[in-house]
Amino acid sequence: MTIIEPIYKQSVDAPIRRIEVIEFNYPVADVARGKNSAKPVYQPGQSSSTSSFALRIEAWDGRLGEYVPHMGGRKAVLAQVLQLAPTLVGMLSSERPKFFERGKRQLQTLGFLGVGPLDICLWDLSAKQLNTSVQQLVGSYRDRLPVYASLIHCDVDGGLATQDDLVAAGRYMVDQGFKGFKFRGWSHGCVDAHRSAVFSMAENVNNSKIKLMLDPGGDLVTFADALSVGRACDEAGFFWLEDPLRDTGKSMAGNRRLREKLKTSLLVTEHVRGLEAKADWVVSGATDFLRADPELDLGITGALKIASLGEAFGMDVEIHGSGPAHRICMAAIRNTNFYEMGLLTPNGTNINAPPVYSCGYDDHVSGLGADGCISPAKGLGLGVSYDWEFIRRNACNSYLFEE
Repeated sequence: MTIIEPIYKQSVDAPIRRIEVIEFNYPVADVARGKNSAKPVYQPGQSSSTSSFALRIEAWDGRLGEYVPHMGGRKAVLAQVLQLAPTLVGMLSSERPKFFERGKRQLQTLGFLGVGPLDICLWDLSAKQLNTSVQQLVGSYRDRLPVYASLIHCDVDGGLATQDDLVAAGRYMVDQGFKGFKFRGWSHGCVDAHRSAVFSMAENVNNSKIKLMLDPGGDLVTFADALSVGRACDEAGFFWLEDPLRDTGKSMAGNRRLREKLKTSLLVTEHVRGLEAKADWVVSGATDFLRADPELDLGITGALKIASLGEAFGMDVEIHGSGPAHRICMAAIRNTNFYEMGLLTPNGTNINAPPVYSCGYDDHVSGLGADGCISPAKGLGLGVSYDWEFIRRNACNSYLFEE
């Protein structure tokens, strides 16, 4: 059947014609699943397989929006993307605010995770239709982004089993020129191991050159444990303590009580989705910093809303994770401090960065500038191009939605 192309075929803001979603697998070197947890851990010489998905949103004018998530490429997110994708067919890429609200309502029982990747892809499409960059559309406050190394979890069985292993990783990251270093403790939640690691890092890793952060990630068992580790951070002069309580980052009351007893700033809300919920945390006084993630917090649209929320209350907003959209958001935000590169293995590989770029984009240690900073990608849209041959060669599922 011959398709009669509409009059808007050459329009700047032509409607969306089709959406392609490709799920693919790729290997990650020196990583395995922890024996006592589901978390990835450093295991030199081993390899594991993981997956992500690629998005292609095509408008009637032939322009393509493209995006491959990093940390937001999990299967649970993919399922939500597949639920939302058909609703975009026939919409304009500029109707991102409408999609933002529609996606929130459709996924209100599921945590909104599917909105982010699609929103980012819409920004890429919009910018390409306007023959410009997403950075130009959202604005830029800075070009060089200070980077901290965000280390993979410690573990009792593998390559980050001891404090000596942790110190060696920290020294390596200092030598590479990072502005900060964040480590995650042991999943068994031993308070003594966490306290000892805090003091060891402060003593053996030069924190006059870098900021030190700790992210227990909810592994500490009791409030007393979190308070004890937090007071160690106070004594050691840590920059922040992140998600310390066994509340999966959800308890405003618990974190407010902890914040009242510590000098070290608390960074919570990584696991709190959406603008309104994060506003409640600000008003309750339960955190010192806010988290925003364009993949997990309803896209570039959602992340910039959170940044404005923080600005209104005099709070800094730290971008969670790494990726092209993350760099663009951080470059547009005044009230933020660091770009998070991770999760990094001790040898500098970012396990959350899929090997899908054909343009030299680099979110591994090798991409860090001599000044300890990194810049947003340059060029149309998000500024990156993808190796579609690699993606299709490693595809395990594909989905197509079209008029």
